[in-house]
Amino acid sequence: MMMKSLSALLVLILLAGCSSAEPPVAQKTQSAKINPARSLSMEQLCKDNAAARYNTAAQKIDVTGFERFQGSYELRGYTARNESFVCSFDADGGFLHLSMR
Repeated sequence: MMMKSLSALLVLILLAGCSSAEPPVAQKTQSAKINPARSLSMEQLCKDNAAARYNTAAQKIDVTGFERFQGSYELRGYTARNESFVCSFDADGGFLHLSMR
């Protein structure tokens, strides 16, 4: 009888431990939000980097696309000489690199 109640008590303790598990924490990349002001600053940073790379004025750079991926953002654009590029940003909007395409 003592063994049966001890077994029942162990089962209850195990079940209580399982039911109190915390829900998983959302990943940073899924919860990060880029607001309009941040996206405009990302666009300007992209233009500035592209202008420096292509030796032209930032006013002659056109950003034509803004894409969100799982953990990053990409801005695509062209120079006045029709040279294409892609600026990559992390999930928080931090500049990563400029790729010439």
